Amino acid sequence: MEVRFREVDPFNCWIWLRFADPPGQAERSYVETVFDSWFFLGKLGAFNAETLQAHEAGADLSWLAWEEEGSSRALPALMHNMAVMEYLETWGRCWLDLGTSDALALDVLINALGQLNNDVVEIEELLIGGINEDWPIEDDPDSPFATDDDEDEDDTDSETDNVDTYNENDNYKGNNIDDDKDDYKANYND
Repeated sequence: MEVRFREVDPFNCWIWLRFADPPGQAERSYVETVFDSWFFLGKLGAFNAETLQAHEAGADLSWLAWEEEGSSRALPALMHNMAVMEYLETWGRCWLDLGTSDALALDVLINALGQLNNDVVEIEELLIGGINEDWPIEDDPDSPFATDDDEDEDDTDSETDNVDTYNENDNYKGNNIDDDKDDYKANYND
């Protein structure tokens, strides 16, 4: 498995997998389990390089004195978000917001996918960051992955277009809870 890093934005990071053959459902399940498990550990702050006391102790861990105070002073290192894994022919991809998790997270993922490559499914290439010319990212303006260039020319937001409009019964159609309470009082408290 070849591992390559491209431009990595930890808050908008795509991870691409190129398989030797299109993965079957069982192989996809293994890949998704690796990503889900890795992400849940990241959400819990497991990839914090400031709290590697056992690792830093070396080979002899017998009678290791764990310093709770040092762990509690460390800044949080939490992953924020992960999209569902997507597949197209021999490619798989996943979008992540790595948040404040440390680069240790990527080392752990690479190690896990390396073992998966040895045991379950042949992964020819692992790309971290950047874009993939073989599978462009869709320019959906409602997508959390859309770039700033994707905004409409009239610079309006579809969710707010109807905020100040009225429906055919002249009832307010906005999202303001105070206005909704006033409408309720006016219509039902006679």
